[in-house]
Amino acid sequence: MARKKKASDTKTQDRPIASNRRAFYNYEILDRYEAGLVLKGTEIKSLRAGRADLRDGYARPQNGELWLVNTYIAPYDPASIYNHDPRRPRKLLMHREQIDKLKSLVAEKRLTIVPLRLYIKNHVAKVELGLAQGKRQYDKRRAIMEKELDKAARRSMRSMR
Repeated sequence: MARKKKASDTKTQDRPIASNRRAFYNYEILDRYEAGLVLKGTEIKSLRAGRADLRDGYARPQNGELWLVNTYIAPYDPASIYNHDPRRPRKLLMHREQIDKLKSLVAEKRLTIVPLRLYIKNHVAKVELGLAQGKRQYDKRRAIMEKELDKAARRSMRSMR
């Protein structure tokens, strides 16, 4: 007898692990991509425990491959001597055409590839990459000012009710 599919079976489930909120402040995100991560056993166990930091990370095209550099995945305590290096470069899995496109955009337009979010999708670790352009200091100040004005407007609307 066939089992009925539930609505939750058809949806892909994303379990967030880490996000890089600082990237949205420092960069203007132009485009987003999803990539898989090549990890060691202790790294995936540490990720499932939610111990990762994307703050200083970036992706670099190198020899036709894409590498995630300077991201921190904490050592897995029960692994003792079989642990991984927390800041080792990790290979990203993407289609060849996507890697070539990113490589040419980074070289020509002086853009940066930053990790925005790390999550587990259908039992596989994924990272959301953003093709980003650095913001100037005055753009950052303007963003802070707009955020404060928006917060003040919401606060005054709440008090009017």
